Amino acid sequence: MNFGGSLNNSSGGGLGGATIVADIPFSNNMAAAGAMAQNIYNSPGLSLALQPSIGNQGDGVRMGENFEASIGRRSREEEHESRSGSDNIDGVSGDDQDAANNRPRKKRYHRHTPQQIQELEALFKECPHPDEKQRLELSKRLCLETRQVKFWFQNRRTQMKTQLERHENSLLRQENDKLRAENMSIREAMRNPICTNCGGPAIIGDLSLEEEHLRIENARLKDELDRVCALASKFLGRPLSSLATSIAPPLPNSNLELGVGSNGFGGLSTTLPLGPDFGGGVSNSLPVVPPNGVERSMFLELALAAMDELVKMAQTDEPLWIRSLEVGREILNHDEYSRMFTPCIGIKPAGFLTEASRQTGVVIINSLALVETLMDSNRWAEMFPCMIARTSTTDVISSGMGGTRNGAIQLMHAELQLLSPLVPVREVNFLRFCKQHAEGVWAVVDVSIDTLRETSGAPTTYVKCRRLPSGCVVQDMPNGYSKVTWVEHVEYDESQIHHLYRPLLSSGIGFGAQRWVAALRRQCECLAILMSSTVPTGDHTAITASGRRSMLKLAQRMTGNFCAGVCASTVHKWNKLNAGNVDEDVRVMTRKSVDNPGEPPGIVLSAATSVWLPVSPQRLFDFLRDERLRSEWDILSNGGPMQEIAHIAKGQDHGNCVSLLRSSAMNANQSSMLILQETCMDAGGSLVVYAPVDIPAMQVVMSGGDSAYVALLPSGFAIIPDGPGSPGPTTSNGNGDSHRVGGSLLTVAFQILVNSLPTAKLTVESVETVNNLISCTVQKIKAALQCES
Repeated sequence: MNFGGSLNNSSGGGLGGATIVADIPFSNNMAAAGAMAQNIYNSPGLSLALQPSIGNQGDGVRMGENFEASIGRRSREEEHESRSGSDNIDGVSGDDQDAANNRPRKKRYHRHTPQQIQELEALFKECPHPDEKQRLELSKRLCLETRQVKFWFQNRRTQMKTQLERHENSLLRQENDKLRAENMSIREAMRNPICTNCGGPAIIGDLSLEEEHLRIENARLKDELDRVCALASKFLGRPLSSLATSIAPPLPNSNLELGVGSNGFGGLSTTLPLGPDFGGGVSNSLPVVPPNGVERSMFLELALAAMDELVKMAQTDEPLWIRSLEVGREILNHDEYSRMFTPCIGIKPAGFLTEASRQTGVVIINSLALVETLMDSNRWAEMFPCMIARTSTTDVISSGMGGTRNGAIQLMHAELQLLSPLVPVREVNFLRFCKQHAEGVWAVVDVSIDTLRETSGAPTTYVKCRRLPSGCVVQDMPNGYSKVTWVEHVEYDESQIHHLYRPLLSSGIGFGAQRWVAALRRQCECLAILMSSTVPTGDHTAITASGRRSMLKLAQRMTGNFCAGVCASTVHKWNKLNAGNVDEDVRVMTRKSVDNPGEPPGIVLSAATSVWLPVSPQRLFDFLRDERLRSEWDILSNGGPMQEIAHIAKGQDHGNCVSLLRSSAMNANQSSMLILQETCMDAGGSLVVYAPVDIPAMQVVMSGGDSAYVALLPSGFAIIPDGPGSPGPTTSNGNGDSHRVGGSLLTVAFQILVNSLPTAKLTVESVETVNNLISCTVQKIKAALQCES
């Protein structure tokens, strides 16, 4: 366990200030506590979740000047003593000892070593209040007195509490300033009233300030009501003039209740025909967006328009969607699309291409569970780990109605990836809107909001990808299954995309609906197997249920780190290298691994490339995952076959699993080394990811221990079926007809620790070694599959 990366990198002065702890506890006297807390906060060596900013150091309760001066003098004396070169005053000898005896005695301080600080910090993260037994055990292990351990934890808790209070004070002060500014603006508006009829200055007369304020609020609410009614009229397709009345106290039989309830529109409901696939009527309960400015009303209008477009694209067949025999799937008729829909996010930017696809499938998950997964950014990323590099919810416009996700609107940011260094990550800012159309029928739509932010004057950056109304319509089926109709519609700039992948993306295969549905079906099947009480046939029966979960969690982290290294997402801070001795299509990047217990510390080098092979994806996947053929391409196999010693199934297909491999030709240096491997395959592509792991660490994991502290660096392969227009050869039959030979797009990626010191310099030899490794691996695969040409 190593939490001390940041401490070890501190300079001498900073480390000394961080590791000096008094042998006495914090007293109840606030002056002494403040002096010691200030001394600790000035230390850069401690790693805390909340660091007080420089501008806020004077916040909080201020003491008297004389009291503060005495505290300052005491702090300086303690700092002077703490910075002395001696760790223990008893260790001084000779004249220095005599001089020390002549000086007035002061309280002694002990300088803790970095290893002691690491152990103390590690235990503090797990248990801020250790009992006497834990303190005694820790003191013996660190060669400290029990009271030193006790006082360290007291000081650490006090420090954390003080910092949290400072942070809360800062937030409260900001909120207070905001309210004060709002109050001043209201007073200014009340001081210079404007007549709503003529536009001139209003004559207040004998009206009280309270009545004047109520009139202003009444006019504002009336404008907001008119705007919401206009949006509802547009969505429902009929005027709602009866609702656009003046704001007054609600009557018992009023058509519109302006209450804060589960349904802001009371009894307002209507039906929309959804066709035979989605049952009968649709109950439309529109969420009332809080009157928080024009931008939120624009978001509501955009959400309604996007939902209407998604539902129509999901249920309409020809002529909107045309079945293509050449590519074997549906193709969007752009002329019919332009006739049916008005662009809700503006016209397509110059130079952008359009990709559109639709796919329907049956998955083993009910509609409510799927909707909850899609509306939670973390669960959404876990459901599609190979497609979503990073995602977050930036704002919640509406959390839904009646305790459900019906009517929920939220703003999100996501980085979408295709596993190849030749395809850049797609960053999108979009609005996600969830709506229940009928019992057991839900729809979730995404649409980009960059155009709205440009209109509202908000700062924006250059957009390389725009998400037109896309998403899915989910309908419950018997036995816990759901029918999912997925629509993907995107406009993007292809100038940054390698020519090898341009046909794949323009055809709608790379980021298309087929890939989303295939990944969803595979992940739901995996979850169903994990929740089952029966162990699948072929699984290693000696592994306990907790051990299976730990191994799967470790494999999930391994695959996530592999994807982040291939696509250079912002999950890690990568630095791209432009070395002259590296092949043109090989991307080499480096990063520093510090304070991460799941990785070895040091300089990590990542190298990845993509090539086209005239081999089917299934044959290539079977070759790479077969442990008996691993010696034909893997240098870790030492020229011999691998043996599978553990197997955990993740799906009905035998290729979807997590395995633990051992080389049958291990040398003395690798006697304690195993290979953790995860393989998965669906209609959208396949993965083979592996990493060397220690036998003792895996024994802990297989017995149900925590896998977060198993250090590994993944490598592996990503396989994608090539699309129409890929560089495959053509063959002709006897009748003169020709057809293209299908192939695969193979991505090979390695992550290697080139130096165990994070501050070390990267050498040219390390880059050449990794470049040769990746080139040699590709050549071995081509030779084994007999496709050198």
